[in-house]
Amino acid sequence: MPEIQIDGLPVFAPGWVWLAGAGPGDPGLLTLHAVNALKQADVVVYDALVSEDILSLVKPEAELIYAGKRGGKPSWNQQDISDKLIELAGQGKRVLRLKGGDPFVFGRGGEEAEALVAKDIPFRLIPGISAGIGGLGYAGIPATHREVNHAVTFVTGHLAGKQQAELLDWDAIAKASPVIVIYMAMSRLAVISDLLIKAGRAADEALAIVTHATTPKQRVVVGKLGKAADLATQHGLEPPSIIVIGKVVELSDTLSWFAPQGGAEDAD
Repeated sequence: MPEIQIDGLPVFAPGWVWLAGAGPGDPGLLTLHAVNALKQADVVVYDALVSEDILSLVKPEAELIYAGKRGGKPSWNQQDISDKLIELAGQGKRVLRLKGGDPFVFGRGGEEAEALVAKDIPFRLIPGISAGIGGLGYAGIPATHREVNHAVTFVTGHLAGKQQAELLDWDAIAKASPVIVIYMAMSRLAVISDLLIKAGRAADEALAIVTHATTPKQRVVVGKLGKAADLATQHGLEPPSIIVIGKVVELSDTLSWFAPQGGAEDAD
């Protein structure tokens, strides 16, 4: 089958870096701009959450450089990644920095863009679908629902409880937002649930853990906030995962449509 050509998509010029989001996992959630970048790039510097299916879209002669970060495992540091992007662009290559989700949503894309600007390297941003929205959609959980919530808060939880002074005001988050979506929180679930309950959230409030969202390995476990850490242990859940807390979780039974392993697992 011949490739479909779409007029109006930009040309990837030598010496440029394009910072692109690959979405939460399903290759079908790539944007046309991201596919266009994959087809033109000379080198792709990609993260751990970028699948082989997505990488298969590159041209045959493209170089693939893995720069993934996984908690607790050896990985590149941020400065190394930024330096590599600058080095490759300086060689006149078309450099695609490909990240899971969206580069500017807990993806440190802003830091990489700043590093490029400091060295006068031209760049383009290609937003992606964030796991906190797309991943929940595949779990049948709307981030917002008119009859449930008119606000949602997205936070990262990987440093919760690790410092004497919390980086986040968990009291304010607990009181202000009816729905809370938490990234990178699996190792801190017990701490986060305690912080939220102490701030006034109900221990029996609905909670869902969505792992490997939008992929054939997706699992959705539904339970209660006070049992969050126990849920993860009981069901053997591991990163990458998204946590969502609030009444929208209760819609998952009705709205579940993507069920590669049989649908949501109710822990009650």
